[in-house]
Amino acid sequence: MSGINKVILVGHLGKDPEVRHLEGGVTVASFPLATSETYNKDGKRVEQTEWHNIVLWRGLAEVASKYLQKGKLVYIEGKLRTRSFEDKEKVKKYVTEIVAENFTMLGRKSDFETGATPVAQVQQNSEQKIHDEFTINPSDENGDLPF
Repeated sequence: MSGINKVILVGHLGKDPEVRHLEGGVTVASFPLATSETYNKDGKRVEQTEWHNIVLWRGLAEVASKYLQKGKLVYIEGKLRTRSFEDKEKVKKYVTEIVAENFTMLGRKSDFETGATPVAQVQQNSEQKIHDEFTINPSDENGDLPF
């Protein structure tokens, strides 16, 4: 039996995506994503924020660089990956990242409108091909989400 490696996050971008172009024209974008939860402790409301390192590749990275900005709310699906590297002092370090396979921008449609450009929902399949699906799905007259 094979395992499942699936991550689903809804959170706010901690900063604008950082975009790099690697050898062979491969584009990679990365940014921190904050997810928060609240709970009661001794009758007081406590908010706990967790930060996640998000990585997007190829066409998905290009779309993210155009549409995502610090503070925007986004839904992300992906896989958890841990990689290692050596720092300047030759010490082996480990970093855990979410490699995004698709994302959907959330919020009011007015948050993402720039002229005639619609809200983007983007998916990347296992062959690393990009499927761009640009849709605006107003759930009511104000463009609010249905939940």
